[in-house]
Amino acid sequence: MNFARDVVEAASSGRRALVSVGGSYERCELTFGEVAARAARLAGSLRERGVERGDVVTTVIGSTPDWVLTLLACFRIGAVALPCTEQLRAGDLRARIDAVPPRMVVAAERNVATVTEAGFDGPLLRVPDESLYAAAPAPAAELEPDEPALITFTSGTAGEPKAIRHGQRYLSGQQVQAEHWLGARAGELVWCTAASGWSKSARNVFIAPWLRGAAALLEDRRFEPERRLETIEREGVNVLCMAPTEYRAVARRAELRPPPSLRHAVAAGEPLDPGVVGDWRDGTGLEIHDGYGQTETGALTGMPIGPPVRPGSMGRPLPGFRVWVDDGELCADPASIPTFFIDGPRDRPWRTGDRVREDGDGYLWFEGRTDDVIISSGYRIGPFEVEAALGSHPAVAEAAAVAAPDDLRGAVVRAVVVLRAGERASDELARALQEHVKQRTAPYKYPRIVEFAEELPKTPSGKIRRAALRTDGTA
Repeated sequence: MNFARDVVEAASSGRRALVSVGGSYERCELTFGEVAARAARLAGSLRERGVERGDVVTTVIGSTPDWVLTLLACFRIGAVALPCTEQLRAGDLRARIDAVPPRMVVAAERNVATVTEAGFDGPLLRVPDESLYAAAPAPAAELEPDEPALITFTSGTAGEPKAIRHGQRYLSGQQVQAEHWLGARAGELVWCTAASGWSKSARNVFIAPWLRGAAALLEDRRFEPERRLETIEREGVNVLCMAPTEYRAVARRAELRPPPSLRHAVAAGEPLDPGVVGDWRDGTGLEIHDGYGQTETGALTGMPIGPPVRPGSMGRPLPGFRVWVDDGELCADPASIPTFFIDGPRDRPWRTGDRVREDGDGYLWFEGRTDDVIISSGYRIGPFEVEAALGSHPAVAEAAAVAAPDDLRGAVVRAVVVLRAGERASDELARALQEHVKQRTAPYKYPRIVEFAEELPKTPSGKIRRAALRTDGTA
């Protein structure tokens, strides 16, 4: 198998494949034929500079064509792509270089100083550089399904980020979620806004859309809620994939309206609270289809296309994937998952470490990490249900719930709340939030401690670091 040959070169050469706005390119469009040709020549440049099959190529590039073409060039010759987010500091990048030594680093000019400060002294290619696309095209290698293709690092919500290796089958294996959750159609424009370097970006920015014959949109600009809607309208985006944090920010900081072109929206990366689904339904007429996966597994579940959305649910297992709940923890059969990482155990169930409940119709509901569950007076309380209840209050922008020690109850729920612009923290508001939670969920789950903060500690990918709140006891 070879993704560059079997998917990109096999596509209609004149069909639009990539649209890029912002950044060094301003705005450009590339067809599948142009993408295939440029990636083949870039692969030739990598080969000329000593990159061989199995070598790791690290990228520190924003959401630009150079990033996509570099990954595709690696896929073509059997090199292993390791995309890193631009948000990494030198120390973070050093840790990744030490963990997975690269044969070469390809970096945007604006990130070269970070790479140098990280101490990398090997071959460094700077992009954009048109001369890199002048080499003779490299032939597409014949690759085995379990041959390494991609390395991504976990987000570090429960400890230090870990390197996860995926095989060539991970690329073609995205077909299942691309069809049954992302839902892209041939000729459409898909926008997955995840920054380059994260698990979701590697699979949903261009791999999944291209498997469906759709084009991918890249925007190399800082996130601004109103501009996000303007870009959707101006470029005619048909399918949108964003993190719940982004959906929440757009709903609360921009004027939601129905974008004429947009027909489908999905979310993943963190739990999607029902209030955000309702805001988007009311403002745009679209319901967001939540999904769930891990860096190690790829997408595992998704809200099905067709049936009514169940706000707050992460959907059902993807077709053909054997996923179940055991003693409150989500488990999966690695043999049934084509996107399971190649270093993972194949002879036993994969325990995700996430607490999930299943309803009578087979829909799954996220409750929190197994180590995030709060046990108070014998009750087991998932942080997400508390956070969702708080998030439905009009004064709350976002919230995190963690355990706080208590002599009587063992632990109580402690909520750290970020207010919307214009709202002021007060004891009266704290009491109002406690009452609001009691009305929205079982009263024993309400936060006995409510604190206010300017922001929540998060990983670079935007996930709440509850462990930091538990450890520090502060926001």
